Formats: sequence, structure tokens, C-alpha cells
Amino acid sequence: MNTLTNGQFNELKGAIRGDILQAGDAGYDAARTVWNAMIDRHPAIIVRCAGTADVRAALDYARKHGLPLAVRGGGHNIAGSALCEDGLVIDLSGMRSVQVDARQRRAWVEGGASLRDFDHEAQSYGLATPLGINSTTGVAGLTLGGGFGWLSRTLGLAADNLLSAEMVTADAQRLHVSETEYPDLFWAIRGGGGNFGVVTRFEFRLHPVGPEITAGLIVFPSAQARAILMQYRDAVDAMPADMTVWAVLRKAPPLPFLPTEAHGQDVLVLPVFSPSRGASVDAAIARIGKLGEPLGMHVGPMPYTAWQQIFDPLLTPGARNYWKSHNFARLSDEAIDVVMRYAGMLPTPQCEIFLGLLGAQASAPPPQAMAYPHRDALYVMNVHTRWDDPADDARCIAWARDFFRDAAPYASGGVYVNFMPQDESERTPDAYGANYQRLAEIKQKYDPDNVFRANQNIRPAASAAA
Repeated sequence: MNTLTNGQFNELKGAIRGDILQAGDAGYDAARTVWNAMIDRHPAIIVRCAGTADVRAALDYARKHGLPLAVRGGGHNIAGSALCEDGLVIDLSGMRSVQVDARQRRAWVEGGASLRDFDHEAQSYGLATPLGINSTTGVAGLTLGGGFGWLSRTLGLAADNLLSAEMVTADAQRLHVSETEYPDLFWAIRGGGGNFGVVTRFEFRLHPVGPEITAGLIVFPSAQARAILMQYRDAVDAMPADMTVWAVLRKAPPLPFLPTEAHGQDVLVLPVFSPSRGASVDAAIARIGKLGEPLGMHVGPMPYTAWQQIFDPLLTPGARNYWKSHNFARLSDEAIDVVMRYAGMLPTPQCEIFLGLLGAQASAPPPQAMAYPHRDALYVMNVHTRWDDPADDARCIAWARDFFRDAAPYASGGVYVNFMPQDESERTPDAYGANYQRLAEIKQKYDPDNVFRANQNIRPAASAAA
């Protein structure tokens, strides 16, 4: 492993306001721990940045000494892109400021903030922007990959609501990017991942949401799941834009509103969400409940922040995780059959298959509006394989890969970049479709040496053609 000499350490320390960690230092192992326990990398240096000047200095140091580079925001990425082996990590986890202007409905968010950080500040004014479904997720990684969640049918993606960003590019320049300033770079970071620089601050558009919304869970026995999924699919086109219903197949957690005998059994869960309240929402939810005979329902008014955290207990750090994902423009009978077959042989009780419903405002922009292109994706399927024992690696990964293979004929061919594990680099062009070539050209312009390559990498146009 690379280690710093006293002179090199003093050179870096003199340029950094935050902390610098190496192997053997107190806090080093905690700082190299990320959400997915399958990621076990040993950076030579972790720079815990206190501000943008630290980011610039760390980036300049890494380039000067030829060190591989990674950028850590929330550390939640399935592929572990927050870490690199024997290189330098720019760690933004201490930069978590969220500033809200309620009159202008704007929020300025630093690159290490989590969804919980964002919601805590914005909801004090009854405001929100579309983010994800797990409050420990980092705002930066989510947004840079496009970013969808419960509000996306109503308000679009996180990237659709990004107004500007401050970032440090590969040559350590600090830029403010927007539709009018470096518009090509602004286009690229809305879906292009961490390929183009370190985003230290985001500016988002905010919308009135909450503090109370309508949400909850409707749980059906697996014996009804196929018939319900077909009805659910047929009902989606008529679903109002302020209604979101996902479908999750898994073992039933010990939810208090379910019969004890259902705990641990195969179930279909329909999480329902609407930022609205009132009779029309209640009627729409009642219709969802009548798709079958539920084992239990728990739906009603609740704080938006509570709903944003409701799945956190199922997504705690420390477990081993492997994902495979497909986009679907439609859910055919054959696709549903594949889902049902693999839902019947989940390799561990923590595994699940979810179908995230998009459409409505998430599909409104044209595919070329920004780097994220998948406006035809009505469903994003994530095969979420999760377990604790490394001895189960081969069995669990094989299940996910087999499921992915058998579902592929019925999928659109696209993939959401934030759901790609570390062994899927060959799918990166699928994450961007017709936008890939333009992204490669922008990469060549701003990062010709591919400094930012600890990601689902877009190679610079010159090297891509080589």
C-alpha cells in the first residue's frame, strides 16, 4: 500500500483544513466502511474535506502523485464507487449543510448530505424535492445518476429539479454550472454519475409537500400475487400523477398489522404514496386494496419524513448486497411469470424484487434533455439480493444473475446507472443509450485523462475510439 513520507504528509496536511487518514490511524477503518459490506477496499489516503478548498487540494495532490481517485458522498452506492484500492478518497461526508430559502423555494445542499439531512431542513417549511426511498442515501450520488423516488410521478426526477451545481473539475477548477453556465457540463451531470467532477453543492427547486402526506402498505399473500400484478399493470395508465404504487415481492417482515402466521411468508407488498390528501386519494387507495384479499393494510396520513424513513430498517448498513436491474416500458405476462418464478425461490429472507413505478412527470422530458435518457421506463425493476454470510455469496449472486438473464427478453434494454453493481461496466452504454456519445465527448473535454474513473465509467471520446 502507498504510504506518505513525513514530507509528503506535511505537504498534504498543510493544504487541508479537514482530517487525513491512513491505515493504522484511529477512524481509518470506519472511514473506509460503506453501506454494502461486499466492498472491502483499502485506500492509501482518505481526505475528510471540510470545504471546497480541501477538495481542490486533495484532487491536485492525487494528480501530482499519480494516485487513483474516488469520491465519497453518502457511501451508499451498490458498486462501492466511494472507495478505491491504494489511492486517495475525497470524502465529503463532513460537508452536509442544507440551506433553504422558503420564499424562492430553493435549497442549497452540500455533497455529503443524506436524504434525511435534506428532508429535515426542507420539511420544516413544508417543502421537498424528489429524492429516493432510503433516508441514509446520499443526495449527491442519487442526483448525479438521475434520482427517482416517491415524488417522481408527480414532480419528476431529482435531476429534473436540479437548477445549478458547484463542482471541481479534473484540473482542480471550481465551476458553477447551470443551463446558462457551462451548459454542456450541466447537461452531463444530470444522470452521468461522478464522471465529470466533484459536485460540492447542489441547488434544487423545492415544492410544497407535507408535512403530512398519504401513504402506507397493502400486503397480499403470494398466492394472489400473479393475478394482482396483472390487474396492477392494467390500472397504471389510468393512475393519477399524484399517486405512486410500487410492487415488492419478499418475505413478510414482522409488521404489527399482519397476522403472526404471515410473518416470514412470501408476500406481495404494494407501497402506496400520494403527496395529496382527501377523498379522491382515499378512494384510489381503496381500489388498490380491492385488487385482492389483503393480509393487512396500514395506510393513512403520516409525516412525509416518516415515510421517507419507513424502509430504513430493511436497508441498514453492514449486510452483503448484490443488485441486478432492468427497465421495462411495459410489464408483459411473460415478465410477470419470470418475476413470480424467482420470487418463489428467494435465496435469503432479506432478498426482494421490487418494481418501481415511474411514468407521468418522470416521463415528461425528452430523452435528450439531459444525460439521464430513460423516459420510456415505466417500471424500474431491482433484484435486491441481500445476505450476511460470505459463504452465501455464490448462491445469492447466481440467483440474481439467473433472474436477470431470464427477464432480459421482456425488458427495454436500458438500466438505471445507480442500480448497477461493480461487475457491470460493460452495461454502461446501456445506461445512457443515444446520449452516450455526447457524454464521451464532454468527458474528453473536461476529463481527458479519465481521472474520475471510480464509477460506471464513461471513457473520454478519444480513448473510447481507440
